[in-house]
Amino acid sequence: PIGLKKGVLPTQRSRLTNDGGNFFMAGAGFSFIFSWLLMLLVLITFVFGGNVYMLVCESWRNQQLFQLLDTPDVIPGFNLSEVLGGTTNFSEMYRQCQQDVALWQTLHLDQRVSLDELLNISQYTGEISTAFKEVNITLSPISLLSQKQKDLLLNASQAGQPPDFTNTLKQLDQNVTQGNLLDLATELEQLSNKVDTGVKDKLKADAHSLKELDKEMQVNFSGLMQSLKENIHSVERGAALLKKQAKTALDKVNETQEFLERETANIIKNETWAFLEELLDFFEIYISWAKSMLTEDVARCKPIAQILDTVEAITCDYILDSLNAIWFSLGWCTIFLLPSIILAVKLAKFYRRMDIADVY
Repeated sequence: PIGLKKGVLPTQRSRLTNDGGNFFMAGAGFSFIFSWLLMLLVLITFVFGGNVYMLVCESWRNQQLFQLLDTPDVIPGFNLSEVLGGTTNFSEMYRQCQQDVALWQTLHLDQRVSLDELLNISQYTGEISTAFKEVNITLSPISLLSQKQKDLLLNASQAGQPPDFTNTLKQLDQNVTQGNLLDLATELEQLSNKVDTGVKDKLKADAHSLKELDKEMQVNFSGLMQSLKENIHSVERGAALLKKQAKTALDKVNETQEFLERETANIIKNETWAFLEELLDFFEIYISWAKSMLTEDVARCKPIAQILDTVEAITCDYILDSLNAIWFSLGWCTIFLLPSIILAVKLAKFYRRMDIADVY
């Protein structure tokens, strides 16, 4: 339309207008030459994208694909139920995997493997108990004290006995001096009354000295004498207790010796069996934990369902949707190609420079 001028004869049209008309005809010619390639591309992309979208994406979303996979012999020589062990189908497995269930429950492995029978420790407890009862424990003799050590203990207790303090205690109960100083002082005073004056004073002085000495001895020695007597009594009691303790110790050693010789094997056996039962309890707890982990926590199959969902999303939402958009757009281009050819041919004679003008 830029070079087209109204009122110019067709034989006198400008080069720009003539080139426009030639482009119209060239476009129509190229359309006839190469349109079959565009049609073939539309056909191939439509057949592939449309059919795959309907067979895979639509059937996946309405669960028809799962029913197809679960149907035996739809694909010759392929039976998904047999592949999964005949205990489940693909649709059920897919739903359980979306709920993050363990593969043990999804594949119903409990129908093929009995964990209760396989991990039942009670079937071994009887054998262990029988074998343990047949065990004969033999120990070497246990000697707490040898006869020589017992004799040494008795000799030590005998050697620790003090001498007889009877006479000593009798002597301690008497006066410190052989005679009574007060009696002697009294005699001296009586004697001073019978002698001359010169001797009389001396005898009285001696009698007074004896009284003071007796008083001093009572003050200084009475406490010591009492302490000595208490110490002697304490030594006698300790010696008697030592002898008694030595005898008691030897009796307990003999009792312990007899008890060990009689009961040591049973004690060891009982304690060993108690320890073994505790170990069996630990094994039962561990087996219960292992069964729980294996059936509920190990190998959860939600990642498998997520992988399938991801593959479906990539294939359908990105690849096939884009491919279908391409053939749909090219198909409309192909449909509008025919009117564009007709329009181009019709318009060309109004643009191209003509050799002969039409005369009406």
